[in-house]
Amino acid sequence: MRQSVNSLQLTFENKTVIVTGAAHGIGRAICKEFASRGAQVAAIDILSEPLEQSRTEAEAAAEAAAEAAGTSGSIRAYCCDATDSKEVGRLLEQVAGDFGQIDILINVAGGVAGQVHRPIEKVTDEDWAKVVDVNLTSTFYMVRAVAPYMKKNRYGRIVNISSGAGRSSSLTGIQAYTSAKAGQIGFTRQMARELGPFGITVNNVAPGFVLSNPSTQKQWDAMTEEAQANLVDAISIKRLGTPEDIAYPVLFFASDFAQYVSGQVISADGGLQLF
Repeated sequence: MRQSVNSLQLTFENKTVIVTGAAHGIGRAICKEFASRGAQVAAIDILSEPLEQSRTEAEAAAEAAAEAAGTSGSIRAYCCDATDSKEVGRLLEQVAGDFGQIDILINVAGGVAGQVHRPIEKVTDEDWAKVVDVNLTSTFYMVRAVAPYMKKNRYGRIVNISSGAGRSSSLTGIQAYTSAKAGQIGFTRQMARELGPFGITVNNVAPGFVLSNPSTQKQWDAMTEEAQANLVDAISIKRLGTPEDIAYPVLFFASDFAQYVSGQVISADGGLQLF
C-alpha cells in the first residue's frame, strides 16, 4: 500500500538487509549506515576474518548511532562465496531463518580480482571468468535466491553496485570488469521489469573511483602520478570518493523515498561522467 508523503522516513527499523562484499570499504560503510538507522543487517563476504573485524568495528559505530537515534539496528556476519550458487542458497535459508524475513538486498561483491590492465591477447579464460563471476554471476545468484522471499511478502528493495566502467569504460583498462558491470546494469533493468509487479524495486549505483579495498589500492598504485592527478582533475568536485559517498544513494534507493523509482542508475562519481 502506498504511504502518504508525511509518513515517509529514512529509517529501516524492522527491515532485514543483506549486504554482500561486506568485509571492506563500500560494503562495510553500507552495513554501518543501515544498522545506524535501525536495520538488522546480514553482512556477507567470502573473507571471514576481515569480515568479522570490519563487522565488529562497523557494528560498534552503528550501534552508537542507532542508540542516539533511538533505534535498535545490528550487524551479523556470515561467510559465503557469492559465486557459488549452492552456498548462496544455503545462506539465504540461514538468514531467513535467523531474521524471519528478507526485505532488502545490496549486491556489493565485485571488483577486479587483483588484476591490472593487460592487452586483450594476454587475458586468459580464467582471468575473464573470475572477474565476470564475482561481478555479474554473483548478482544473478543473489537476486534469484531472494526473489521468492520478496515475492511472498509483496515487497523488496534490491540495489546493485555497478561502476562508472559499466556506463562507459574502465579507467584502468580491465576488459572483463567493464563488460561485467555493463551486464549488471542491463540485468538491473530487466529485473526491475520482472519483479516490479510484486512490489520489488531494482536499482543500481555506479561509483566512481573509490579507494575502498586492497584491489582498488593496487589499481591506484599501478597508475603513474600524472595519471592519478589527471583522474582527480577530471572529477568535477576534485576529489576521490569515500565509501560513505556510495552508501548514501544506496540508502535512498532502499528507502520509502524511492518507492516509485526502479530500473535506474545513479552515478556516484563526483561529476566525472556527466551523462
